[in-house]
Amino acid sequence: MPANTPFLIFVGLLLFDSIPGLEAVTLASIQGVYVFGDSLADAGNNNCLPISVRKAIHLTASTFLAIFRREDSVTAKTPPMLSKFGLPLPPPYLSLLLRKNAREAAAVTGVSFASAGAGIFSSDDQTTGQAIPLSQQQDHWRSIHQELTRKLGSSKAQIHISKSLFVMIIGSNDVLDYYRNLELPQQINAQQYMQSIADKYKEHLKKIHETGTPRLLIFGVAQLGCTPEKREKNWTIHECNEEVNMFASLYNEALIKMLQQLKEELLSSMIYTYFDIFKSMQDINSNPAHYGLADATSACCGRGKLNAEHPCLPTARVCSDRTKYLFWDYYGHPTEAGSRVIADLMFAEDSQYMFPLSLSQLVAS
Repeated sequence: MPANTPFLIFVGLLLFDSIPGLEAVTLASIQGVYVFGDSLADAGNNNCLPISVRKAIHLTASTFLAIFRREDSVTAKTPPMLSKFGLPLPPPYLSLLLRKNAREAAAVTGVSFASAGAGIFSSDDQTTGQAIPLSQQQDHWRSIHQELTRKLGSSKAQIHISKSLFVMIIGSNDVLDYYRNLELPQQINAQQYMQSIADKYKEHLKKIHETGTPRLLIFGVAQLGCTPEKREKNWTIHECNEEVNMFASLYNEALIKMLQQLKEELLSSMIYTYFDIFKSMQDINSNPAHYGLADATSACCGRGKLNAEHPCLPTARVCSDRTKYLFWDYYGHPTEAGSRVIADLMFAEDSQYMFPLSLSQLVAS
């Protein structure tokens, strides 16, 4: 199960209708929302995999489900922004395979291709069917793209894609694979490996761009060394694992440079913005009380020290007031309260965490 890049775009969409300047452009600007990523965006694709242990029906469900089901409700709700667009919640791609009418409709309004455990590279988990890597998510997008082209025609499909939002939330598992693998550091240094992840990501983004020119919202990776799991392993003082954080920083630096280079290569036809989730989480961790949180180290759901010795399973202990916790589980998926804090930082018009465009600029571009 992946640790965290806390959280996905849809959490922030709960607050989207309060952002100054967006009301006038939303309906006309976004025609579809298509999501690629890992557990923080998995809307249920892994539930359709025959052998995956990373299914969203467990208490370790993805942030996507944790937020929209309010962590303990059984009913998913369409967030205000998507309602404002007139768009439904993007369904998981694999749930549409045998539902022709639903698939045709979702091709236009949006689909989630994300899969818990997914990476930019194809890890052992993915090759054994535990998750859907980004390369395969792209295959699924191409299938939806064909559906879209059949339905709208080639020209109108291209216009539709240019007015759609593509959300990319992936990379944490790749960074953590380097940390966990005892052989990799002997073969390649951390900076080179993180660059290789960014280079592979670039290939994937180019392939997406070949199908059209959507607006891209791209997440970096968070402070992966500050999840409850990583803190718990620091036996006495429970500080962050700074080696893991260094790997995350190196990857984010490579990712930012890659995006700038790719935009130049594509002659500025690529429209994107980057969300610095690392810095936003760093600021929350340094002063959780400032953001209305009491605990930014422990998991709300789990067992043992920091509630992080065991995952959030049916036998786990759940905190009495989840509104005061940043993290829901030991992997670092955020609570709804934590997600709202991150969303506030992300969606502010003058956000220091979004560049080169604010989110409203991306939506209105």
